Amino acid sequence: MERPGRRLPARQQEFPPPRPGGQPDNRLRRLWGPVVGFGLVSLATDMVSDGARPLGGPLLAQLGASALFVGLVTGAAEAASQGLRLVFGPWADRTGKYWTFTMAGYALTALCVPLLALTPLAGTAGLVLAAVLIIGDRVGKAVRSPAKTVLLAAAVQPVGRGRGFAVHKSLDLAGALLGPLLVSAVLVATGSLPAAFAVLVIPAVAALAILVWLRRRVQEPGADTPAPDADPVVFPGPEAAPAATPRGSHSGTAPAQGKAAGRPPSAISGPFILFAAAAFFWSAGLVAFGVISYHLTAAVAVPVPVVPLLYAGAMGAAAIGALASGVIYDRAGAAVLLALPVLIAGVPVLALAPSAGLVLAGVLVWGTAMGIQDSTVKALVADLVPQPRQGTAYGVFAAFEGAGALVGGALYGSLYSARPALIITVAALQATALVLLVVTLRRARHPSPAHGPADGRT
Repeated sequence: MERPGRRLPARQQEFPPPRPGGQPDNRLRRLWGPVVGFGLVSLATDMVSDGARPLGGPLLAQLGASALFVGLVTGAAEAASQGLRLVFGPWADRTGKYWTFTMAGYALTALCVPLLALTPLAGTAGLVLAAVLIIGDRVGKAVRSPAKTVLLAAAVQPVGRGRGFAVHKSLDLAGALLGPLLVSAVLVATGSLPAAFAVLVIPAVAALAILVWLRRRVQEPGADTPAPDADPVVFPGPEAAPAATPRGSHSGTAPAQGKAAGRPPSAISGPFILFAAAAFFWSAGLVAFGVISYHLTAAVAVPVPVVPLLYAGAMGAAAIGALASGVIYDRAGAAVLLALPVLIAGVPVLALAPSAGLVLAGVLVWGTAMGIQDSTVKALVADLVPQPRQGTAYGVFAAFEGAGALVGGALYGSLYSARPALIITVAALQATALVLLVVTLRRARHPSPAHGPADGRT
């Protein structure tokens, strides 16, 4: 059934019969090829980025970094990954050069991560070079993410966005698991951190090769001369959203949505700002894995080859957390997100404990919290904000999360040696986040008018 405000291309509405003598498999290949292609790019790139991420802390420690320096670098990296999307997303929209931003972002990650293998050879400059490269990897994520999502949305349109995005996410997660396993195997075989980073050049080159292949087959959205198999994607404009709140729906968000006829609704509503503020506080308490990996090797004496395996376990917990919270969100509402600050409050208690068993539990709790933050949290943003303003809202939301990540990096680094003070501070941050979440849910008991009549999910 066609959704209000969206015109589906003819190919998605009905698949024409295969041409005489043609093979149906060829048509399926043409439709799914770009979707699987983008998924394979994400798989290979996540092998690179997520393969390197658990080794960032041990590498910086080997180069002479303190816990504070590790916290600042990893916090700045996550802040850049989130906050800079507010710059590159609108920039890509203004220029329409989605492929330029996509390829530049992937190339930056493919270059920065393997170069970490050379930092031990750089002498006194090695520590600074490693910090720049670690942050550069996450800047690449910020550069490509908004533009790549636009391209992917166009690519999945002919096969259905639900199925298409599901296939892409599954391949993306496979890379997040395979990368740490690859570097762990190299560390076991060689015992060398530089060798573990160097081997990641293989998936990096593979990602760029697949990306170049895709560039020749997938047009920019809105191109005047689309490829023969390309499908037009029609995005609803501001006029697609209702001009007034339907009678009988919740009025808590109505003033911010723009009730005057013909006035585009705004993304900056009261509940959305409260939710973004909550994201700042929970992000400030959710430590980057670089600090955890630093603790594992420096204080718990966990062998470096084991660290990527623990990170792979965290990614598995993230997948379970995302799936479980998403199902509960659809069935019972956004109250499931109240578990997020509770989980985060337990991370410093467990993940920075002196016992390896407690740290393992902390890593799994950290992964579960990351999974919820990267998936189900975004569903509530969509319920709080009208569709024509959701792109801006996600950029603003990412900026709040990025600012929180930067504060959190400094917090964990400065209080690493004073664990009781760190635990108390994180607990206070999460108590604040919990209060803001409760207020958000009370003020937004119904979805945005842009999503149709209220159903009371939240």
